[in-house]
Amino acid sequence: MTRVTVHVAKTTLSKLIERVEAGEEVIIARGNKPVARLVAVEPSVRRSPGGLKGLVTAGEDAFAPLPESELEAWEGV
Repeated sequence: MTRVTVHVAKTTLSKLIERVEAGEEVIIARGNKPVARLVAVEPSVRRSPGGLKGLVTAGEDAFAPLPESELEAWEGV
């Protein structure tokens, strides 16, 4: 972990970003007080419709009508 002052961070930002991309963490301090942490952004996971197709299954009766007693329980009758 590297620790730099705000002034150094402003003048060497491109180099600090290269270090962060390489996996390093940079702490930016105002004087002796740490005020910020520069870290790499985790890549986001792209979701698309149908991404789980074939991975999730339901039983044969998953969409069958519920028995009357079950319906009454849900409807509070």
